[in-house]
Amino acid sequence: MKGYYFFVMLVILGACVNQEQESKNVVSIEDSTGELAFASDNGSITLPHGFKAIVVATNLGNARHIAVRDNGDVYINLGAERSGGGLVALRDKNKDGKADQVEYFGKGGGTGIGLYQNHLYYSTNTEVFRVPFKGNELVPSGQQELMLTLPEQRQHAARSLAFDNVGNMYVNIGAPSNSCQSPDRVKGVPGQDPCPLLSTTGGIWKFDAHTPNQTQKNGTRYATGIRNAVGICWNKNLGKLYAMQHGRDQLFDHWPKHFNRQQSTELPAEEMFEVEQGDDFGWPYCYYDWQKEKKLLNPEYGGDGNTTGRCSDKKDPVLAFPGHWAPNGIVFYEGDQFPEVYKHGAFVAFHGSWNRAPNPQKGYKVVFAPYQNGQPTGSYQTFADGFANNGGPIEAPGDAIFRPCGLTVGPNGSLYICDSVTGRVWRVVYTG
Repeated sequence: MKGYYFFVMLVILGACVNQEQESKNVVSIEDSTGELAFASDNGSITLPHGFKAIVVATNLGNARHIAVRDNGDVYINLGAERSGGGLVALRDKNKDGKADQVEYFGKGGGTGIGLYQNHLYYSTNTEVFRVPFKGNELVPSGQQELMLTLPEQRQHAARSLAFDNVGNMYVNIGAPSNSCQSPDRVKGVPGQDPCPLLSTTGGIWKFDAHTPNQTQKNGTRYATGIRNAVGICWNKNLGKLYAMQHGRDQLFDHWPKHFNRQQSTELPAEEMFEVEQGDDFGWPYCYYDWQKEKKLLNPEYGGDGNTTGRCSDKKDPVLAFPGHWAPNGIVFYEGDQFPEVYKHGAFVAFHGSWNRAPNPQKGYKVVFAPYQNGQPTGSYQTFADGFANNGGPIEAPGDAIFRPCGLTVGPNGSLYICDSVTGRVWRVVYTG
């Protein structure tokens, strides 16, 4: 009931912002020297009343994560090199919101990207680099440094990045496995116990953000039991790390004795974690059932869809979503442009499922989860939709026109979203 009440209030407040707040929002948009070129159809996506979108750029390549500098320049890490670079930089010269200058540079391809203490940090699947800016240049021209080298792995290799306020860099090191079977993804095969992958993968590691030429041995395992967290971010308001878990696959395919196809379609949950030093979230032994609201034992370790077992002491998510939506980006809104109900809340980009057949695939959208008193209210609402094909059924991920992947909030308070299929970038603005 509490979550429903807050949802109603969110709708009311979003539609009925008073004139003082509305005036404040209009003034706060940084492009006061130019007229924003809003797309008539919001660039093929749907948004709540009062919001409009600008297509900043399109056809950039396999856009993964995104960052925006204080001067409004946009930086994107590409999953594969394009035009000789694994990164792309965008600049809006005439202040209409659209990129007039597009520059490819750097080594690729990868996922993680971040702006920290006048440096651009970015990752490939095996390395993290940083390069300093000199003045107001678009492409950083300082001496590039190799900050971290990690082993290659055949799946879940995205090295997402986050930075705290005291010089630490957090890196996702996903487990190259579904549920720690050997061989992997084979019907009826039990999980390895203990799982040997957890010593070097399946968690988030903390490194010094200023020391070059590190390896995994130089870091600290900050949290474990996380299968893969493509979306991670540091919440500056709360001083905490957050991560979005990709839940395991194929419950029905591998364990039809305990799960039917419909259960396998909806389970397990995609989880939002509030991550603190030493946390254990349970993978591969446990999964979270968002319908029963508890962690349960995976069938590879003797679970049957009802047994808790060793999962009773594993840390729960702060918010859970239906299975296989693939959360690839998370950002907390600390800007001043959007209505007050968005303040401190979380936006999550869902890349979309591949394994909900024979039902239609789902995800492919950005949702908003409101926060109160430092905690999510328990509800979430679709914020941006229509990426896949304006609401029609998706049978396979290849059918999707766009797939949201990266999120960030610019210095003007706008929300930026990037797509991994064509490389489109949207800037979402509140106009009131």
